[in-house]
Amino acid sequence: MLIPSGQHPKAIGIARALIEGFDRHYSIFREVSRAAKERFDAGDWHAVQRAARERIRFYDERVDECVQRLHEQFHADWLDDDIWQQAKLLFIGMLVNHKQPELAETFFNSVCCKILHRNYFHNDFIFVRPTVSTEYIESDPPTYRSYYPRNGGFRQALRQIIDDFGWQRGFADLERDLGYLIESARLHAGGVWPEIEANFQIQVLSSAFYRNKAAYIIGKAINGGLEYPFAVPVLHDADGKLFLDTILLEPSRIAILFSLNRAYFMVDMASPSGYVGFLRSLLPFKPKAELYTMLGLGKQGKTVFYRDLIHHLRHSNDNFIEAPGIRGLVMLVFTLPSFPYVFKLIKDEIAPTKDVTKEIVRTKYQLVKQHDRVGRMADTLEFSNVALPKARFNEDLLGELRRLAPSLLEEDEHEIVIRHLYIERRMEPLNLYLNRATPAQLEHAVLDYGNAIRELATANIFPGDMLFKNFGITRYGRVVFYDYDEIEYMTDCNFRELPEPQTPEQEMASEPWYPIARNDVFPEEFARFLLGPTEIRRVFLQHHRDLLNPAFWRTRQDRIRAGHVEDFFPYPDDLRFSRRFGSAA
Repeated sequence: MLIPSGQHPKAIGIARALIEGFDRHYSIFREVSRAAKERFDAGDWHAVQRAARERIRFYDERVDECVQRLHEQFHADWLDDDIWQQAKLLFIGMLVNHKQPELAETFFNSVCCKILHRNYFHNDFIFVRPTVSTEYIESDPPTYRSYYPRNGGFRQALRQIIDDFGWQRGFADLERDLGYLIESARLHAGGVWPEIEANFQIQVLSSAFYRNKAAYIIGKAINGGLEYPFAVPVLHDADGKLFLDTILLEPSRIAILFSLNRAYFMVDMASPSGYVGFLRSLLPFKPKAELYTMLGLGKQGKTVFYRDLIHHLRHSNDNFIEAPGIRGLVMLVFTLPSFPYVFKLIKDEIAPTKDVTKEIVRTKYQLVKQHDRVGRMADTLEFSNVALPKARFNEDLLGELRRLAPSLLEEDEHEIVIRHLYIERRMEPLNLYLNRATPAQLEHAVLDYGNAIRELATANIFPGDMLFKNFGITRYGRVVFYDYDEIEYMTDCNFRELPEPQTPEQEMASEPWYPIARNDVFPEEFARFLLGPTEIRRVFLQHHRDLLNPAFWRTRQDRIRAGHVEDFFPYPDDLRFSRRFGSAA
């Protein structure tokens, strides 16, 4: 780029160092995302898990590298305000033809916020507001490909879509699967195809979306003024051949694919804003922040989320309040009723009944961030030094913050600054939901509660504290776990039978008379702690009695230790072609 005359050499060097730091980050990010296709072709599911964990670290590592460079080359702590402002203006100029300008702005913020004092966190020095438009950025390859069934028929267009992804592994019976796909779409349309307009086309995002053991084709059909979103999961069968498992045609089903309760996708994107824009056309109710996060761009997700929060605060007038539900022993939780999220702080003094420290709790939350959440654990956004308007806190909540977490607070006349904060989607606590549920709702919730515990166990997670208050109900009716201070890897637990008492004194003892090590777990006790003499007990024992048997847990441990990677389907089993049409896939 051309550097305007009169710019300070250090400002020029800082701007260049920042853009080079970001470009290095995104090239590494894109390389590991691009390699997802090779891992899928190879069926190397353990490599899939490793790559997902490692990619989460990339951003912070590149930010730290850039911070170190600015300190070593430019003595960043000693630069005056004018140099920082010049650096930002020069950086903006470097983004004019950039393919990821919004991500580069966020990288600039991440680096500068590690160097500058909080007083500089405004638009003169960092990107509080985005500067460069992400509309109509050209990318190579293009964000999506278009197909025109009128030229060769639906089946030929669908076959070409599959061919263009270039998977090396063959299909077991692609013609069969294409027939199932076409028939499913016809049934979804009521059994009769709508009149096909002259401009009918199918648009498909150029990269598949890889997660766990699946690749997803994401696209939409356009017929006149109507658009029909779809997602098609591609899986491996028992013989290592590929097959199309189903087609998701309802926006609510597709939205669940992008739930923050699941692992992030691997997607090869030259221009992420193009992918987010396309996804928003399919899911207009899904926040951009969540879409960026689900594409593995967590920092951009946090940036957009924080801008949304500040915008919402300016256009609302309700107050922050304590979140409904039983108060936790580790976390202080508050919410803004008009904003669908909760804000969680670790208390300064954790109840002595909880054998954890602040550091352990933070480690547990990081474990969840890096683990496959299988749709059963809420993802969290972790923030530092969050400034919120003091006038929006009611006095009761403000008093609780000062009493329970004073080390995390800074106050002035107008703001409350919280030094460390977790934010996650608000859900109704399961205990409150069960108190008001109809018999049918209660049956479904208790059934899904047990299913959640099973799926977590299969994914090598033991929840620890399984009380209903630590689970929530999502807007889609799924039970999700969200209290992580006692979680452990299944493989670190020792699942034991309760010893038989040998004396009357042992049988009548109110406290355990047998030795208990730290990670010992007695599943037979779950019913006593979790289930009262109510309808809840009946439903749980009808569907999940085996969860009270140590053998269930040890069997799951054996499969994990043997290296078996389970299948998790983010859609109902009865939607699978093998169930609907009797396929052998």
